Order: sequence, then C-alpha cells, then structure tokens
Amino acid sequence: MGLFDHEVIDFKILKERAYNLRWAEMEDGVLPMTAADTDFPCAKEIGEALIRYIQGGYFCYTPKTGFTSLKESIAKAMWKRKKESVDPELVLPIDSAARAMYIAAKTVLKPGDECIIFDPVDFLFKKSMTAAGAKCIYFPANIKDGHIDLSTLKDYVTPRTKMLGLCNPHNPLGQLYTLEDLQLIQDLCFKHDMYIMNDEIWSDIVYPPNTFHSILHLDPTKNNKVMTIYGFSKAFGVAGLRAGCIYAQDAELFEKIVEASEVLTTAGGISSLSQVAAQTCLDECFYWVDGFVEQLTKNRDYAVNRINAIEKLSVVKPDATFVLFINIKETGMDSESFVEFMKKEAKLALVPGSDAFFGPNSAGYVRLCFSTSDVVLKEGLDRLEKGMEILSKK
Repeated sequence: MGLFDHEVIDFKILKERAYNLRWAEMEDGVLPMTAADTDFPCAKEIGEALIRYIQGGYFCYTPKTGFTSLKESIAKAMWKRKKESVDPELVLPIDSAARAMYIAAKTVLKPGDECIIFDPVDFLFKKSMTAAGAKCIYFPANIKDGHIDLSTLKDYVTPRTKMLGLCNPHNPLGQLYTLEDLQLIQDLCFKHDMYIMNDEIWSDIVYPPNTFHSILHLDPTKNNKVMTIYGFSKAFGVAGLRAGCIYAQDAELFEKIVEASEVLTTAGGISSLSQVAAQTCLDECFYWVDGFVEQLTKNRDYAVNRINAIEKLSVVKPDATFVLFINIKETGMDSESFVEFMKKEAKLALVPGSDAFFGPNSAGYVRLCFSTSDVVLKEGLDRLEKGMEILSKK
C-alpha cells in the first residue's frame, strides 16, 4: 500500500481529531474540503521519534530559545531545500507559524503604523498586525500575465507604512513570485525603511516545473528588516503539534523578536515534543514531502480540469499550495450563500471568500482544499457538480 493511497486514511480518527472546520466539526454526511490540512497520516518517523522521547520519562524545561539541534536542522534544511542562507543563532522555534506572525508584528509595530497586505490573503496577516495596533492597507492582488501584478504597489506606501506582508507562495491564490517581483518588493521596502513579514509556510508545496524564489535569495544587505516565518503543518501534516519558527538576517532585530516572544520568561515557547517532531520532519521526512507533492500534483490537475468543465465555475491552476480559489461570480451568488447552499444541497463544505478569511477582494470566490485521496477528491468534485446542477434548476 502506498503512502498516499486512499486506504491509508483513517476516517474514524479524523472524525475524532480533525477540527478547524474539518471532519470533527462536520455533521454526518458532510464532506469537508475546508481548512488547509491534509487527510493523510504523517510520516511514520515522526511518531517513532515522539515515542522514543516519551519513553525517556522526562519532560523538562527546554532551552528558552529552542533546542540547538532543531535550529541547526532548520538552517541546514533551508539551505539544502531552498538555498536560503540562515544563521541557526538567528532562528527562534515557536508554537506555530501563526504565533510567529503575531510575534513578528508585535516586535516592530505600534498604534498608528500602517501595513500593506495583499488582498486576498490569509487572514492571519491582518489579525496579527491589527493586534499590534497597526492599520492594514489592502493592495489588490490581481493576476496579470500569470502572476500578481505589482506595478502599482508603490502607490500604497505612505509616511506611516512600517511593514509589508509577503505570503510566498501565496494563499489562497497559489501564486509564486518571480525574482523580478521579489526584487521590486525588496527595493521598495528598503527605500522606505519597511519591515517585511515573509511568510514561507507553503514553500515546500511547489509543483514542477515551477521554482520557489525567496526574497532571501536577493541582496542580503537589504534584508536586515526581513522576518521569515516557516512552519511544519502544511508540508508535513502535523498542524496539531503547533510547530513553527521565525528567523531573521540581523542580530539586533532577532534580539527584539526574542523579547517580543516572551520565551525568556517561559510564558511563550514551543514544547519539547513539538521540537522533537519538527526536527524529525527536517532530518528524516522530506522523502514523504516529495511523495506528497507528487500526489498533490495529480490531485491539482484533476481538480482544475473538473472544475473548469463545470458551467459558471472557473479556477486558475496554482503553482503551489494545495488549495484552489474558485471563481463563482457567474452564479450570481455571494460567497457565503454559495457555501451554505453547497453544504445544504450537496453535503460539501468549502471556505467562503470573505473579508473575515481573505479580505474584501475575495468576494465571489470560494476556497477548496484538495489535500486528500483521489477517491475523496472525486467524491467532493462530484458533489460540487451535483450542487451546481441543483442550482441551475432554481
């Protein structure tokens, strides 16, 4: 049996454990293609490593800024997989990429500051920045010639702009940035002395022949205000372990990050078990990620073809991530009503394109997660098609 065959999925366990709009929160009979989490069990090495650590019988305080071995593994993996030069002394393991975003915002923002965030984009950018007292300015992330059009980005900078949020690869659009795109962003932020919250949690889920480019591949002398976020939930399927990290290119900025994180007081931080799992992911489990991407590539291509064949629906094939942002504007329904309709009539749960999830520019779209087996994916798309047939008769 293959790692990503339908038979490896334990739906009984998912129904007990998979929360956040997924199986454990759904009424019986409803198929969730909602939160960006996978139905597949994680690599066996992760569980084995946790068992070995647990059998040791001690769960002591860990180093305040994380296990040295984990920080070294992060630095090595970032170089080997993405050619990013990361100093392990400037890496802070933390309890999830989401927490890292809040820490990055808290480190440098204050009330009255402005931040530029793309629209649409994951809601955590706005949540983390506004929690620090800043105001978010939406930049419309419109696709032109196959990628996000940045030609007017400079027009959104004001004297109060303190930070730009960069989701790379982009969620929910699944877009990658070219080196030219990133150069424009780096030059703009350097010119205006802006920080960059550089979220790269999706950087392992990239579909061949596409190549992931990071802003860290550019002039290092202009990256002293870049705070990079990385996590383990998307690529390794361990969202519940709450493991992520934040790393900087500047020692002074990193000291401020550590202070903002509260790890020195032990009020913040990441558990020993999560660190063991995270290090195992990086040291032993990229074979699993590579197989995962192969399965996801098949899923993506099948789903895009199916959806684009359904009247009044359309979707752009993503270069990365395992979500699809489906255009439903021709149906005449708003996103929330469409999601409610599909859940009621087709027993299919999706995520609405709404201000709460992605920003105002997501209106007229819904997001579908395809990180599941081919069998479940086919069933989900059958339900979407059935729902559209019912809608066409109303």
